[in-house]
Amino acid sequence: MDLGIRGRHAILLASSRGLGKACAESLAREGVNVVINGRTEKDVHDTASELAAKYGISASAVVGDSSTEKTQLLLLEACPQPDIVLLNGEGPSPKFFQDIAEKDFSESLQKTLIGPLMFVQRVTPGMCERRFGRIVAISSAMVKSPHSAMSLSHGPRLGLTGVLKGLSKDLAQFNVTVNQLLPERFDTYRQEQMAQIMMQVRGLTYEEARADQVKSIKAGRLGRPEELGDAFAFLCSAQAGYLSGQNIQLDGGSYEGVF
Repeated sequence: MDLGIRGRHAILLASSRGLGKACAESLAREGVNVVINGRTEKDVHDTASELAAKYGISASAVVGDSSTEKTQLLLLEACPQPDIVLLNGEGPSPKFFQDIAEKDFSESLQKTLIGPLMFVQRVTPGMCERRFGRIVAISSAMVKSPHSAMSLSHGPRLGLTGVLKGLSKDLAQFNVTVNQLLPERFDTYRQEQMAQIMMQVRGLTYEEARADQVKSIKAGRLGRPEELGDAFAFLCSAQAGYLSGQNIQLDGGSYEGVF
């Protein structure tokens, strides 16, 4: 299916690897020009070069922490009129609630809530004026199934969920949609990191840790990054203009609730 977005321009935060890169590739395959962002210079430039060569699109590279004003202005310098924005960022590692310091909460709020919202403020006026915009945040399935050890992750993300939901109602009349993807256990470097933590904390072997990650997934496997990337691309499509303010779970059927 042609998604009707060929020639559009996208800024993708934290898109040099993992789920962010999968989203960038799904857009590039549809002919969307992309700005790749991340904090590791080699990863950012390698991903931009790879997508440009593979799909014949324009791919710019912006290195830096996307939660900061400096990097956000550089992103908009690379793409002054984005049609599509991916809000994404690496989540914090698990931490026992009693061990979380005030500065941990402050840092997490800046990176996961305040920084992304400041970027949304910067891009939405232009989207409304041009009568097209697609904003998608990669959040976490834990906003619906919280765990105290992940408070630094799902706490700020719940705040982001509320603000984006309210904003989606204001922007719908301008053909600007705002949605969230809630992934659970995709086969990326993040799950490798979590497996290493499980090995240290629980004394598991690597194989046991990886097997344990799949136990709670009804599909019996980890998600593939391209599955999330393609879901993201559809949310950015011309056909998805009537779909906004939603939190879409990608978890292999694991969520036990109804709503």
